[in-house]
Amino acid sequence: MLHDEYRTIDFFTEDALPVPRVTPAEAERIAAEHLGLTARAQALGSQQDANFLLRAEDGTALAILKITNPAFSALEIDAQDTAAGLIASAHPELRIATVLRHPDGSPRRTTVDTESGPAIARLLRYLPGGTLSGPRHLSPATVAAMGTIAGKVSTALRDFRHPGLERVLQWDLQHAERVVAKLAGHIDEPDRRTAIHAATADAWARVQRLADVLPSQPVHLDLTDDNLIRCPDGRLPMPDGIIDLGDLTTSWAVGELAVSLSSMLHHDGIEPHHVLPAVRAFHTVQPLSQEEAEALWPLVVLRAAVLVASGRHQAAVDEDNAYAKAALDREWHIFEQATRLPLPVMIHLVKDAIGPTDATARAARAEAPVHSLLRDLAAADITILDLSTGADSMDHGAWLEAGIEDRLAATALADGAVAVATRYAHARLTQAPALSAVSAATVPTGIDLWLGRDAVVQAPAAGKILASVPGRVEITCGPQVLTLSFPRAVHPMVSTGATVQAGEDVAHLSSGTSFHMALRDADGPAVPPLVRPEYAAGWLALSADPAPLLGLPATGRTQHRDLLDRRDAVFATVQEHYYANPPRIERGWRHHLLSTDGRAYLDIVNNVTPLGHAHPRVEQAVSRQLRRLNTNSRFHYASVVEFTERLAALLPDPLDTVFLVNSGSEAVDLGLRLAIGASGRHDVVALREAYHGWTYASDAVSTSLQDNPNALATRPNWVHTVDSPNSYRGRHRGADAVRYGPEAVAVIDELAAAGHPAGAFIGETFYGNAGGVALPDGYLADVYAAVRRHGGLAVADEVQVGYGRLGHWFWGFEQQQVVPDIVCVAKAMGNGHPLGAVITSKSVADRYRDQGYFFSSTGGSPVSSVVGLTVLDALHDEDLQGNAVRVGGHLKRRMKALADRYGIIGAVHGSGLYLGLELVRDRVSLEPAAEETAELCDRMLDLGVIVQPTGDHLNILKIKPPLCIDTTAADFFVDTLDQALAQLGHSH
Repeated sequence: MLHDEYRTIDFFTEDALPVPRVTPAEAERIAAEHLGLTARAQALGSQQDANFLLRAEDGTALAILKITNPAFSALEIDAQDTAAGLIASAHPELRIATVLRHPDGSPRRTTVDTESGPAIARLLRYLPGGTLSGPRHLSPATVAAMGTIAGKVSTALRDFRHPGLERVLQWDLQHAERVVAKLAGHIDEPDRRTAIHAATADAWARVQRLADVLPSQPVHLDLTDDNLIRCPDGRLPMPDGIIDLGDLTTSWAVGELAVSLSSMLHHDGIEPHHVLPAVRAFHTVQPLSQEEAEALWPLVVLRAAVLVASGRHQAAVDEDNAYAKAALDREWHIFEQATRLPLPVMIHLVKDAIGPTDATARAARAEAPVHSLLRDLAAADITILDLSTGADSMDHGAWLEAGIEDRLAATALADGAVAVATRYAHARLTQAPALSAVSAATVPTGIDLWLGRDAVVQAPAAGKILASVPGRVEITCGPQVLTLSFPRAVHPMVSTGATVQAGEDVAHLSSGTSFHMALRDADGPAVPPLVRPEYAAGWLALSADPAPLLGLPATGRTQHRDLLDRRDAVFATVQEHYYANPPRIERGWRHHLLSTDGRAYLDIVNNVTPLGHAHPRVEQAVSRQLRRLNTNSRFHYASVVEFTERLAALLPDPLDTVFLVNSGSEAVDLGLRLAIGASGRHDVVALREAYHGWTYASDAVSTSLQDNPNALATRPNWVHTVDSPNSYRGRHRGADAVRYGPEAVAVIDELAAAGHPAGAFIGETFYGNAGGVALPDGYLADVYAAVRRHGGLAVADEVQVGYGRLGHWFWGFEQQQVVPDIVCVAKAMGNGHPLGAVITSKSVADRYRDQGYFFSSTGGSPVSSVVGLTVLDALHDEDLQGNAVRVGGHLKRRMKALADRYGIIGAVHGSGLYLGLELVRDRVSLEPAAEETAELCDRMLDLGVIVQPTGDHLNILKIKPPLCIDTTAADFFVDTLDQALAQLGHSH
């Protein structure tokens, strides 16, 4: 073995590391003559090595030929191949690009001559699936998987030892400062070069303070999106494979994670906070010490700086390296994202991600003042102004009004308050725009005050004046700095540089003045008055609640995750919640839902509230009636009569008799009992792929596989199903859908011939559960006639689609030009209040007495009846059915236009504001894009839209917003959908 085989690389002794110049033809010769593999070679990109994919004549991938840069020795290559085998053995669930071996176990590698000198060539296992490279957005699940893999590799290599690990690499973050110093001269733009040097100096200084206690071990050091391979069987980019151990060395263990995090930052829509799932996942597998957590983001910044400097250097010394040049813009974007927030903010955000935040404790660390900040103003004189999502003052959309904070404060002062103060760290809904794809800065890092009388601002303790200009004073306050921001007309009574004693006058303020006060760490960065919720834990750790300076108690922050854990502990988990990590929604207004973080979401799913959330007329009607009477319908009162008269008048003859219940499930259950009782026949025919409710009878006729995967196999013997009349993806499509009706009729006739005539046929009148697919023309006419011919009744489920949602028709059965015998309705009737109804003919209703009596304690109560009347009034007065036609038509046209740009959009179903966007992997086979739909819903949530999947395959976006939605909101939805589809890589 040559002496050089024992050497290891020292980057700082190398002038450059250009990729070995090897053509595909030469690669084929090397593979055949030296490694015994005849194949076609396809060049792959690389920063410093020459890589080729070797294929058989039929195109089958056989192996990767890796010709290592001549600067790397056999000793180093042996370490990499040994480490790859170690990882593969420790984690068989991961696919690893291990070296291929001869039958005797020896590696298939050799040394070949290149223009740059002898280089080691070897065959590596080919991993199908492709890398995570490219701009595509990474979902939280993908990000977490990257963190998990990094943790698993770290644990597998922890005790690995090999002389080939003792290397000095430009990618080793232990040498980051030297690398940047050596290569930054290749950055031509002076402003970028300056930014790289400044960020490197700051991050390096922070890491050096921790370097002695940071654990070191062997690290892959390149677990990036370029080197993590997607699972070939997965529809989404989920990594399970690892390639390229070329940067294997001994370094800080936490650097493994830092390198991986940095590679996420260039992907579409990724901000620093989006990589935190990877931090948590890594920490679960390989727990981080507090020192490692503190060093992590500085190392991310150093990695970004090294990438920029190295990329510019490589492009300069290796002019033909298209791979290196193509990465330049991406590497700069990584640096921009890594330095987007001050390092201390990201350090505390990382610490918060792996354990309880210290922000809450810090919020109470303001030292007790010697004197109150405002002389002669007691805590009892101060009224707290609640601007949170749960504040009563935010009712009726007040949060959207310009200047609302000042008006609310003025009202409190007019009512006798001496002063009004806001809360520290409690998100302000008043700062949330109604429609925004990015969260707003809603979390305050200080307090605002309004004065109802003249006041003197005095030094709360001895301190130094750091700044004093018209409208602003900064004064030291123990280990913190107190910043007071006044109107510019206020001239402080202290001078910059002066020392003040406790109680000394700082400023005189007149009645009506408002000002802002904030406490921050003296050695920390400037803290904005308001910060975004995703970064609040990082910013608040650098500040403190100034309330104690006013004599008020410090306020803490509620922990959202605690509430979710409490829910799971006592609320049956079969009652699922939307999203894996749901926002906490505590308010709604019209077509908006508001979280406790002060984020407004566009509500695209709530057909329960057709008038919109928190409709004032409903609220006032309920409140008024609750002040008077609420009891059951056995008592005699007017509202139940008025409501049932109004409801019956909306239906054609002979549907003139109303039963009132509390839900759609109850309505369907009662509708079936009415049909069975009136017909004397117990068999029921129902549509497949339908959902009707959770009671015994309504569940029995529900055949949706998503609601019950065993639905068809567990139906009672009195339920008979007919084919789903889906003209898009059913057995009969397009014009052939007319065949569904006769086929259903044949089933009904066969039942009768077998001695089991159907007592009822039940179906949605517009196929809601399938995403708003219209039934084929004439379908219900054929089926209703058949069931009636054998003595049965037609039951129409209008729970989802009725009440004007379809726009052109108030009831879904009107679209089919039929009249059912029994109509079941709920959801929209109460605008969120539990209210349902069954409407039928008097003759059918009277037959119920044969089964006993009917009574619902709260169905038809005075409150429920008043709600029902109010909803009908508002639907009419606000022309919400007409709005469904106008806005729904606009929305459908815009979504259809998206289909020209996104092949994943198979169809846009529906009418009015009951729409469905069906996503498919292929427009011919119609293979459902279920995983893609779920990922899209998660991305839409991050962009400010709440939308959910429906259908048996969960591949349809159900679009059924409150009927008050306007064109602006509809456009926001489509624009956001467009953005999300593009970020997730679905464009043609």
